[in-house]
Formats: sequence, C-alpha cells, structure tokens
Amino acid sequence: MNRATSVVILVLLAGLGTGATYLVQHTSATRIAAEQRLIDSRTLLDMLPPDSYDNQPLEQPLAVENIPLGNSTLLGGYRATKSGQPSAVLLRSQTLGYTSAIELLIAIDANGKLLGVKTLKQAETPGLGGRLADWPNVWLHLFTGKSRTEPADNGWALKKDQGQFDQMAGATTTSRAVINAIHDALRYFDEHRQPLLGSGSHE
Repeated sequence: MNRATSVVILVLLAGLGTGATYLVQHTSATRIAAEQRLIDSRTLLDMLPPDSYDNQPLEQPLAVENIPLGNSTLLGGYRATKSGQPSAVLLRSQTLGYTSAIELLIAIDANGKLLGVKTLKQAETPGLGGRLADWPNVWLHLFTGKSRTEPADNGWALKKDQGQFDQMAGATTTSRAVINAIHDALRYFDEHRQPLLGSGSHE
C-alpha cells in the first residue's frame, strides 16, 4: 500500500467517524431535548390535577405577551384541555417585589377558580421573601380556590391593609406584590374568559 492510498483511507475513516459522531449527537440531542421538555412540563404543570387535562399545555401557548396590568405584567400563557374542552389556563405573570422582579405561574380553572400559584423566578431576601421559591409553598397555597370575586376586590390585600390575607413573615412588600399579581391575573381571566379558553369553551 503506497502513501497516497494510506492517506485516502485515513481521510475516509476520519470522514466516517465524524459523520457517525454527528449522527449520534444529533439523535441524542433530539431525545435529550424531548426529555427536557417533558421534565419542564411536569415541573410547570404540577399545580394541575393529573387527570384534569390530556393535552400538552406548553405546546398550546396563548396570544398573551407582555400585557401590562394594574400591578403586574402578563408575559405569556397556556391552555390545558381535556377531551377537547378547556379545563384550565396558566398565566405567566411578572411583578416587582422587594429586591427583584418576581415571575409567577398562575393556574386558573375554566370557572375562574385559582388552582395554584408557583414561583418561577425570584431573587428576594433569603429567609424572608425568598421563601416564595419553596415548593410546595404553604403561603401560596392559601390562595387556592379563590377567584376574582371571592373575596371581593377590597379583600385582595394583607390583613394589615384591611384585606383578608396573612403575609409571609418579614416579607410585607413581597407579599403585597404577589397578592396584587394574583388578583390582576384573576381579573384578566374574568374579563377575557372566551379568548383564553378558546372556541371549545362553553358557559
């Protein structure tokens, strides 16, 4: 075997190796991305009862993007359905806490009742407002079952502000911001129920 033939064989082997590596990486990347989407979905949707939807809500984004509300901004949203009927809406909300922006995921059922609230991002004071990131979160669970009108508008405040809700200990500003953001989201849902729930909704 002369030198030229050896070089050609080496080049061919290198090409085959590179191609095989690319193929394996590409196939693995697709599988890993799919697994990561599944993990993200489970993490984001664990506020919803497992038997309450049969679609992939994160693959059904709503036309809700950077909508300013009274005390917060809606960054996006998703719709959960079961057997083609809307069962819940998830709204991503951002509000300003004591030290940072707080991003929440707020789940509301088709009747306007709050299913749950989860903190997606925050940088509040550790041990105080930072406890907002705990999951499950006892304080956030206090809002489950509430709606825009239950309590009435003036009830959506801290007890020290003549409202109905306790605050997180030592985190008055953070607590106020979250309560206002949740109330904003419930109000928005109530005022935009039909487009949020979609054509499959019924009164």
